[in-house]
Amino acid sequence: MTKADLLTPALLLDHSAFEANIEKMQSLVTASGKSLRPHAKAHKCVAIARRQVEAGAVGVCVATIPELELMVAAGLDVLLTTPVASRVKTDRIARLAAGGARIRVVVDHSTQVRLYSASAERYGTILNVLVDLDIGDHRTGVPCDERAIHLAASVEEAPGLEFQGLQAYSVSGSHTPGMESRRRHSTGALAAAIQTRTALIERGLDAWILTGGSTGTWNIDTTLEAFTELQAGSYPLMDVAYTEIIGNQFQPALTVLARIVSANHPDRVTVDAGFKAFATDRPFGPMAVGLGGVRWEWAGDEHGFLHLEAPTRSLEVGDLVEFVPPHCDPTVNLYDRIHLVRDDEIEAVWPLKRPPSPEPGHPE
Repeated sequence: MTKADLLTPALLLDHSAFEANIEKMQSLVTASGKSLRPHAKAHKCVAIARRQVEAGAVGVCVATIPELELMVAAGLDVLLTTPVASRVKTDRIARLAAGGARIRVVVDHSTQVRLYSASAERYGTILNVLVDLDIGDHRTGVPCDERAIHLAASVEEAPGLEFQGLQAYSVSGSHTPGMESRRRHSTGALAAAIQTRTALIERGLDAWILTGGSTGTWNIDTTLEAFTELQAGSYPLMDVAYTEIIGNQFQPALTVLARIVSANHPDRVTVDAGFKAFATDRPFGPMAVGLGGVRWEWAGDEHGFLHLEAPTRSLEVGDLVEFVPPHCDPTVNLYDRIHLVRDDEIEAVWPLKRPPSPEPGHPE
């Protein structure tokens, strides 16, 4: 099967670029003396996660319960990087841990400590817990002051919980333009986390793990001695946003394949990929691959325009065009499979998601 045989729009992963990205990041992180725990929310794909672990990653991160279930079912070591706030979720996690799943979770509030402790006791298990720190974005995390110290101590004292360290992620640091500006932002944000880690260790708490970081700051955070584990997620796939931020450090491997379906005007053609084919959370659209002199414009749910300003090749009805998505994570979320390709050949079709599993004892 070739690309021409696919129904469009279709999600593609270039095998050579994908493998090169995985090998490059793993070798660089290993050389820095840190661990790599890639964020699987970027791809939601067991096959990709397994390839990352085979290359040397210590496990993966996830952001949601369905992602957690998907990855632990594959036997992977998983860190849930988002705090949860319901017994339904803490029970579900504790049940998985009781069944032998290797799971770490994060908390940023005493209520979460109580929920996790009660669930761990109900299911007769021990949950490994990190304290999530707010290092400037105010999205999640406890401030890096005495509140973080007290929260870590409460985890250490809670039945069924084991305190294992800290998580610190700078959302804004990941996307700060300019290498030096990004370095100042990320190192400044992580400085507060490092101070908190030092204070915890001085008080006898096991806070040796400091996990966080991203594709945008991998070569900054891994230079910090106290930083132990990188959570970069986008690097195997890449997208327009990260390519603009970090340049060609990693190759764009993820594309959306579309087909020209209308070409009745001299200044534009229409492709069969629109809002439902790409993430739309960035202020820019997708980037055509191997095609210059065109400008993207959204044309609706199912369509996009390519304005023909000075196209570098002719474009006719039926022609295929590949696009690097603006933002890889939410673009992947729109699809249920990804096609691994080498040149024009489809080498494999990997599922990206599975239906939610039943919720024993609780309504969904």
